[in-house]
Amino acid sequence: MRLRAYDYWAYIMTNPTKTVTYVGMTNNLPRRCAEHRAAADAGGGSFVGRYNVRHLVYFEYFGQVLEAIAREKQLKSLRREKKARFINAANPRWVFLDQMILTGEVDIGLPLKLQ
Repeated sequence: MRLRAYDYWAYIMTNPTKTVTYVGMTNNLPRRCAEHRAAADAGGGSFVGRYNVRHLVYFEYFGQVLEAIAREKQLKSLRREKKARFINAANPRWVFLDQMILTGEVDIGLPLKLQ
C-alpha cells in the first residue's frame, strides 16, 4: 500500500514474551514499527525501552486523524484482557506483524484478519 497524507493507524504492540501491551497512533505504521524496534534496542527510561516493546500484533486503519486518535484513546482505556480480545479476534496466535508489513505480506490498508 502506498502511504498518503491521510492514512492513520491505531495499533497495539507487545514484547517478545507477549506479556506487555502498548497502544499508539501513527500516520506511518512501517516507520513507527522501526522506531519502536530502535527504542527497544536502545533500552533506557522509556516504556518501550524498559519493557522491550518491539512487535506489532494489531492495527486498525483510518482515513481521518480524529477517528484514529479517538480509537487510540479508547484502546488505551481498556484493561489488558479486553485489548487481548481485539488482538485474538484479528490475530489469534499473536503473530508479530512488523516484519510482515515491511515485506508486504500484510496489507496495512485492509482490516487485519489472520488465521
